[in-house]
Amino acid sequence: MDQNRVDTPPMDLDQCPVAATLQVIGGKWVPLILFQLKDGPRRFNALRRLIPGITQRMLTLQLRGLEQDGVVARKVFETVPPHVEYSLTPSGQTLAPIIEAMEVWGTERLAAKHCDRESEGGAMA
Repeated sequence: MDQNRVDTPPMDLDQCPVAATLQVIGGKWVPLILFQLKDGPRRFNALRRLIPGITQRMLTLQLRGLEQDGVVARKVFETVPPHVEYSLTPSGQTLAPIIEAMEVWGTERLAAKHCDRESEGGAMA
């Protein structure tokens, strides 16, 4: 079957379900944030520690965007000192199978790369 047929209409990104998903979970940091939240709530500083390389500003921006999309809930605890906890909303929990599938695929890919390296030059110590 010819994939480059001239009569194939271009995608309507406003109606594309993959584009709709990527609008929410696309980017470098969002999948990592969702991965850390899929098993339960986390405090802001815990998320920062668990996601190496993310800045405080970027984490704040990404969490705000996820809140606006209805994927993450923010709960402020009126304690001294106050703290904030983030968790997946019911809508966000529906993304868990996608994140888990990414985890499985990534694990398999890392294992395959490791095996390839060993077969190329032997195991490195």
